[in-house]
Amino acid sequence: MRKRSNYFVAACVLVAVSVACKKNKTGGDPADESQPVVNTDVYEPVVPQGWPNPYYSFQANDVSKSKFTLGRYLFYETMLSEDSTVSCGSCHQQVFAFSNGPDHKTSHGVHDLIGKRNSPVIFNLTWHTQLMWDGRSSNIENQPIGPIENPIEMNLQLGTAVSRLAYSTKYKQLFKEAFGDTVVNSQRMLKAFAQFMGLMVSNQSKYDKVKRGDDTFTASENAGYELYKSKCASCHVEPLFSDFKSRSNGLPPSGYQDSGVYNISFNTSDIYKFKTPSLRNLGFSAPYMHDGRFGALSEVLNHYAIGTTNKTNIDPLLMNGISLTEQEKTDIISFLGTLNDYVFINNERFKEIH
Repeated sequence: MRKRSNYFVAACVLVAVSVACKKNKTGGDPADESQPVVNTDVYEPVVPQGWPNPYYSFQANDVSKSKFTLGRYLFYETMLSEDSTVSCGSCHQQVFAFSNGPDHKTSHGVHDLIGKRNSPVIFNLTWHTQLMWDGRSSNIENQPIGPIENPIEMNLQLGTAVSRLAYSTKYKQLFKEAFGDTVVNSQRMLKAFAQFMGLMVSNQSKYDKVKRGDDTFTASENAGYELYKSKCASCHVEPLFSDFKSRSNGLPPSGYQDSGVYNISFNTSDIYKFKTPSLRNLGFSAPYMHDGRFGALSEVLNHYAIGTTNKTNIDPLLMNGISLTEQEKTDIISFLGTLNDYVFINNERFKEIH
């Protein structure tokens, strides 16, 4: 996890947004700085039209404003780290689509320890069949245990974290409001986390408006969309722009010698495999790849065009790279800009709370 900087639009939110266009570095047409108008009384999971059914169901975790609010407090709670300096929100910052942002290639944790991986974005998690870069978690209810107990990130045993919350007058009240009494336990804590993170749905980008018939692509964006469909869509499947499977994309090993899924499975066929990330919100979430080695989308495309040199377990679709001209790279980046969701990164519901 990273240190706190000075510095989920959820599907549960009914929004009306006034949008103005301006140019952004990835070529999209973002919204202006005006904040979205939200109905603060509606807290329920909604599947956007045309999307598949989510993998995670809230059937055993009834959504409520009070549970969501508890999860929001927990997400930004530094008390859940060994030295009370790091929270989940320290590494997953809203302005960067809940990634760690451009000032660090990899996450920073307690005692200024430096992690081995770039903090992945947090949105649309209920559709993920596996979580984290190596897919070690399959459920958003148990995912927070990993970073909380990780010695480089928050370095706190789950039982100790629960005990700290149980001694807090504030959290006793928040648990009572959410669950009807002041009992604080790990199951309730993790269900609240799941409500906050599970309602972080990003579906208000220009792409989404085009799909709804409320906007149109520019010529370059449309050309990029066609290129995406022919060259990228096999792995980055619409509308979530990932199939959430693990693959090796031919990256040469980094200084950390991270073996990816192999670290969990110990199966040699998984060496250098990492979960396919979503293409949504790339304009906010640089640097890219599991180790943050690329600072710009142009570098990512250059890798696929000429840099897939590590053939160990490489996905067959990438064995010979992806042929791209300079104009095609420009057009693809223009299309990727339409996946940036400015409503999401400005949603008041997900902002830091104490």
